[in-house]
Amino acid sequence: MSSVQIVSVPALPESSGAIISYRITHNHKSASVLTEFKIQGHKSATAVGSLNVLPQDVRTRIRADIDRLHSIISTLEYRGFDFSANDVADEFNRYLTDYTLYNYIRSLIFHFKRRGKIRTSETYTSALNSFMQFRRGADIHLRCLTNAIVEEYEDYLNRRGLVPNTISFYMRILRAAYNRAVEDHAVEQTYPFKRVYTGIDNTVKRALPISVLRRIRELDLTRQPSLEYARDMFLLSFYMRGMSFIDMAFLRKTDLCNGTICYRRHKTGRLLIVRWTSEMQNILNRYNNAHSPYLLPVLSADSSRNRSVYRNTAYNINRGLKVIARLIGLKMPLTLYCARHSWASVARAEGVPLSVISEGMGHRTECTTRIYLASLDTSAVDRANNAILRLLY
Repeated sequence: MSSVQIVSVPALPESSGAIISYRITHNHKSASVLTEFKIQGHKSATAVGSLNVLPQDVRTRIRADIDRLHSIISTLEYRGFDFSANDVADEFNRYLTDYTLYNYIRSLIFHFKRRGKIRTSETYTSALNSFMQFRRGADIHLRCLTNAIVEEYEDYLNRRGLVPNTISFYMRILRAAYNRAVEDHAVEQTYPFKRVYTGIDNTVKRALPISVLRRIRELDLTRQPSLEYARDMFLLSFYMRGMSFIDMAFLRKTDLCNGTICYRRHKTGRLLIVRWTSEMQNILNRYNNAHSPYLLPVLSADSSRNRSVYRNTAYNINRGLKVIARLIGLKMPLTLYCARHSWASVARAEGVPLSVISEGMGHRTECTTRIYLASLDTSAVDRANNAILRLLY
């Protein structure tokens, strides 16, 4: 026969009140689990009748703990093994350790890496590091993640000057981790993210007109090899239908055959074929490395370091593109991603059908392409609006 009771244990002599404890009894033997909850003004004795003096969220957590203890006892009884009250306490304490926010997200990161989802593991790592900075390293149990804490985290990110989409990115990752924990029955759903922003704002226009692309292409950067390299990688991305830099970096020489590049997108795994042109070859001629298996001078043969080399190279290229933007007087931020947006925008302006743009960019659906184009050049709409207004006069 097993039972669980809520009792109070006297606090240290120099402090007032009592600490709530769970007493587990099985086969006439008992074990206790101390909690972090404290009742003011009580020295000892059973505290069940005094829980009403505690805040609602604490009472909810205590009830969840009791349900968890009963669940552990039921599971052990169902398995038919002999167990003691100490076994129940140990299992409950293991639950408290394993299902802290940090430990749970780290387990997800390990799971993603093992399945080859490296990019997903990196986004979860980034979100975890941000939340750890907010908490100054102090871990928190999943059940203790409240609306108030999440809102405080949002305020922290706002004070640091992060844009809404970046804040939403962190919130969506943490919410996804929390929801997985709910599915794993590690925590009861309390919707701690319902009061913070988790949407996606329209981004700042990233597409460049052909005139600006020409100015970038015509820059004489022969005396500045790092800037020339950044410019060439940007243009190569544009030439190859806005190919993402991670796909460019992992291209192998064997992917170029019979005048075409055949590759699979890292993001979706979709197979794409790009016709090789003289513009692409002119860039490749400047960086050809006969000893590397890779088409472009980004990665080395040491595959264990390729992810970090790719990230560092992308960072350095984007730094170079910022300098190039200043050289041509460009006011908007210039990054590798602008090449992808620019290709879509120019193609749309030239009357290329949406289905063809979607296929060229490797999107799963045209809906994704529509979202892409929605934040690009609105000059055509503005011209149409001006024409309509002129009808009034």
